[in-house]
Amino acid sequence: MDRASSAPARAFTEHQFRDALAQFATGVTVIAARRGDSRFTGFTANSFTSVSLDPPMVLWSLSRRSASLPAFEAAERYSVNVLSDAQIELARRFSRPHADRFEGVPCRLGWADAPLIDGCVAWFECSNHARHRAGDHVVFIGEVHACARGHGRGLVFHEHRYATTRDFPS
Repeated sequence: MDRASSAPARAFTEHQFRDALAQFATGVTVIAARRGDSRFTGFTANSFTSVSLDPPMVLWSLSRRSASLPAFEAAERYSVNVLSDAQIELARRFSRPHADRFEGVPCRLGWADAPLIDGCVAWFECSNHARHRAGDHVVFIGEVHACARGHGRGLVFHEHRYATTRDFPS
């Protein structure tokens, strides 16, 4: 018997799936790379996580419908900028269409030759280790070659909106 044909029908809609996922608070990043024309591309992502400590690896995904996908598939290196709670407008800017998302954004270049945005709480500079098509997304696994920690609180995304963390009393 074919396993796929024995799978039960889904008992939820795409909307219900999104709402259930929204209960998992995630950090907010801007993933960036240099395009073939030497300009930069980047987008807001909350699909970011660690994979391995030895070697250091991270994972993120991008929709197969994204206009940025060809640039990231061609990029050998990229940066992951972990946004601070003071960077909500950057998160919004990089999640919407914009002629040049990096115009006026203070940043510097590091090892990956990709933008490291000023004011972030952390940065990761990666080489592409692997890419896998999975459903309607492409999953990217990057080997981290450089990283740094900034100051402040990270921006999070929870229940379809931006938020920040707070400490609970010990």
